[in-house]
Amino acid sequence: MSFSQRLDQIVSLAEVIGKNREAIVDLAVKELRFTVKDSRTEVDLVQENLRRFQETEGLLAARAPLGGTGSSVSLMLSYNGSAWLNTTITSIFLVGNRVRVKFSSKGRKLMELTESMYRPIFGDAITFYGGSGRSFIEASLEDPEVSTVVVFGFDENILPYAEAFRSSGKKLVFEGPGSDPFIVFPDADLELALSDLMAGKFMYSGQTCTAPKRIFIHESLYDAFLELFVERVKRLRVGAPEDERTDVAPVVSDLAVHRIREQLDEAVRKGARILVGGRINGNLIQPTVLRDATDEMLGMREEVFGPVAFTSPFGSMDEVLVRAKNHKYALRAAVFGGEEARQAADSLRGGDYCHPVADYTFGTFGTVACNEARSTTWRGSFVTKPVGGYGYSGWIWETVEGEFRLKQGPKLLSVETSQPLGKG
Repeated sequence: MSFSQRLDQIVSLAEVIGKNREAIVDLAVKELRFTVKDSRTEVDLVQENLRRFQETEGLLAARAPLGGTGSSVSLMLSYNGSAWLNTTITSIFLVGNRVRVKFSSKGRKLMELTESMYRPIFGDAITFYGGSGRSFIEASLEDPEVSTVVVFGFDENILPYAEAFRSSGKKLVFEGPGSDPFIVFPDADLELALSDLMAGKFMYSGQTCTAPKRIFIHESLYDAFLELFVERVKRLRVGAPEDERTDVAPVVSDLAVHRIREQLDEAVRKGARILVGGRINGNLIQPTVLRDATDEMLGMREEVFGPVAFTSPFGSMDEVLVRAKNHKYALRAAVFGGEEARQAADSLRGGDYCHPVADYTFGTFGTVACNEARSTTWRGSFVTKPVGGYGYSGWIWETVEGEFRLKQGPKLLSVETSQPLGKG
């Protein structure tokens, strides 16, 4: 099958997804507790992204599967998404791979619906796996037809597999957590910064790896900024995900709720103050803003996967850069302000594309936005825009000419699961 034929299939999928829009939204609400608002937006965005693959012909048409004709890629997906997952599946298929897909156990019916949409278009070129994550990875390591395993998940679950991938010679592409710094300098456009913070922090009820997690505000405007921020947070509507008016719904993961409870309790014991929210009822976490968080607090050291904002003042560019870089996760950073903000962004920014590194690289970020809204920097991600980070936010293990190596930085799954035609 040619590149153009595969592209036609993906465009057909975009149409089918549009026809199934409300069914996808309904399952995202019921199984994943995502709000109707977020789920509808996601379906619309994925249709746009699937059609955007038409822009990749110059980049991808002359590529072939990394493992040769007929080889497969195993793709394990996280629960914090419904429609966008189609972008990752089709990006791997577009370059000629067969794809084996494992959805999160939290989205079984969503997987069944997705499979019913795919089968008439892709046949057995894209199949779906209903077992556990561990069995999926282990079976992929043993299967000679699998060239690459792509995992969206938690770094602590994947790091123990390093020796297994080294021994097998297979490639791993990992996309993991973030604890993204959000930095506001004194001369920032406060309306832009506040709007972006609200959108990024509370969409999907805070359950995204690229949500702002460590919010650094210059001390000269810290109190004023928090006053405006809290005022907007209080206007968020909290409730059932199926209510079309709801902005923040219950969090999906019991583990995430447990961790947030610990993070809040510890922060208050150590001197942080809750300005709004702080209440947890079952899995419903009230939108929360804390002030005076310090870097040793759990909420600043760990990923906060829910609608909770840890904020902290800073005094100088040098100080905030040291603090922003001092973390094991390095996925995305957002900076707002004038010349100092631009200098800070340059200091935080990593390479344009993933590259070999001697060891896990901390303090460098895969995506850095400077005075740009999240909606702008996210456009085309996984299609034309490479995505990924440094540290334990994402990496690649691969064996090249008998040498096992590590790569970090932004990446396209289509490129990393393929090779130039005629090679290999």
